[in-house]
Amino acid sequence: MSWVADLMNPYRWITTVRNVMFDLNIIKSHEFPLPTICIGNISAGGTGKTPHTEFLIELLKEKHRLAVLSRGYGRKSKGYIKADAATAMPQIGDEPFQIKNKFPEITVAVCEKRVIGIERLVAEDKSIEAILLDDAYQHRHVKAGLNILLIDSNRPIWQDRVLPFGRLRESIAGIRRADVVIMTKCKSLSAEETRWCRSYIKGWKDIPVFFSRMRYGKCYPIFTGAAPFEQIRPQQEVLVVTGIANPAPLREEIEKCGAKVTMMKFGDHHNFTQGDIAAIAEVFSSIESNEKIIITTEKDATRLLQRNDIPPSIKERTYALPIKVEILEGEEKMFNQIIESYVTENSRNS
Repeated sequence: MSWVADLMNPYRWITTVRNVMFDLNIIKSHEFPLPTICIGNISAGGTGKTPHTEFLIELLKEKHRLAVLSRGYGRKSKGYIKADAATAMPQIGDEPFQIKNKFPEITVAVCEKRVIGIERLVAEDKSIEAILLDDAYQHRHVKAGLNILLIDSNRPIWQDRVLPFGRLRESIAGIRRADVVIMTKCKSLSAEETRWCRSYIKGWKDIPVFFSRMRYGKCYPIFTGAAPFEQIRPQQEVLVVTGIANPAPLREEIEKCGAKVTMMKFGDHHNFTQGDIAAIAEVFSSIESNEKIIITTEKDATRLLQRNDIPPSIKERTYALPIKVEILEGEEKMFNQIIESYVTENSRNS
């Protein structure tokens, strides 16, 4: 009788009525005279929004003046903030901070009200040619020119339910607002499974459907003065410290190298406390190996860097493992062409 519970779910009705009011223009959406690309999801967390945003930055930054606008989840501030080299992570949130650090040439700003954020961005910098809206699929006050919907292939939205019975922020009918769908975190989907996914999504709306996976790069030290590190070796002791929605793929990647993994999992967007640092140091100290290391994600690294109480024994052995997005099935060129054509054809100078 799960369908009965879904029908009686007040959150489902609230989000459905809200979407209908936007569709009927009872609640107004704002359009802007420059390309705006929304990268978002229907499920709560864990679909890979930040790596896909970075993929788009890499694709567009050489030819276009970009800005990234985010809500700045978990930040200790309010209102509009435009990041610069001196902006601290708590002011803008871990993900915008990570993007600004990796792409200092890109304009990065945060604002809960995206309409105000875009207005401020274009007023302050007339050279901005395109804006990437991170995690704004449900922020319908802005009518993005291109909506990219991310769906976790390991927990697709058609196998989930609307909050609080599942993780969906709205019903799967939200697919109809998408212009492009990417099935993310793919591992070993068969040709039959990819055909089924495409057919199901196109049953809601006839749009391009792509498949992507995360590719891990080489570990790098997050603190200055860390010991050189080439690669994870078989039987190496690794303490994995994470504060992300789903750390299982990271653990699997490290274990594929033959390492012996000890996990310390914190909640998504977790801000590390003095007690957390002490606990990490205690667990790391208990591991009996002269070649033990700590590995974390780039997002967690931004939060660890804010702590001034991390002992040297931890700093010299802590590394971040970066991830990048790869579009599968030889369709990256097609995906890139869709994005580049949209930005070029809708630029303020076109």
